Amino acid sequence: MTGRANSGSEADRIWQMLVDLVWETRGEWRRKVSEATALPFSRVRILWRLVDEPKTLTQLAVSSSDAPATTVAVNDLEDRGLVERHPHPDNRRAKLVSLTPAGRRLIESARRTVRDDAPPAVQQLSKTDLAHLRRILERVSSSER
Repeated sequence: MTGRANSGSEADRIWQMLVDLVWETRGEWRRKVSEATALPFSRVRILWRLVDEPKTLTQLAVSSSDAPATTVAVNDLEDRGLVERHPHPDNRRAKLVSLTPAGRRLIESARRTVRDDAPPAVQQLSKTDLAHLRRILERVSSSER
């Protein structure tokens, strides 16, 4: 897959390389996750985003960039007993979406069932390179939450 960065910045080119790597190596994993959970991957992704803490529909939609589809997905997950909505303690107009015990069990089961080993190129990195990559990804990841 060829990178398609819009602005042409170095950050955009590196990001596109990461996207391409995931695109090329994770399709089979996504299929296995869907088979293991009996849910479309888009639903599992929402459950995954709720593992650490409840989120508002707006927060979930921002990470998927499609508010109407997020609402439909959360409604479906709620109907299946995998998430629940609660009033937001600081915003009367918002609801927090959280995992139910059944939703948490489903994610834990998927984690145990579907191994996600690093592709060979990542496995072959030196310990120093892996440490640098971990530090950078943790920094990027923490700023996105």
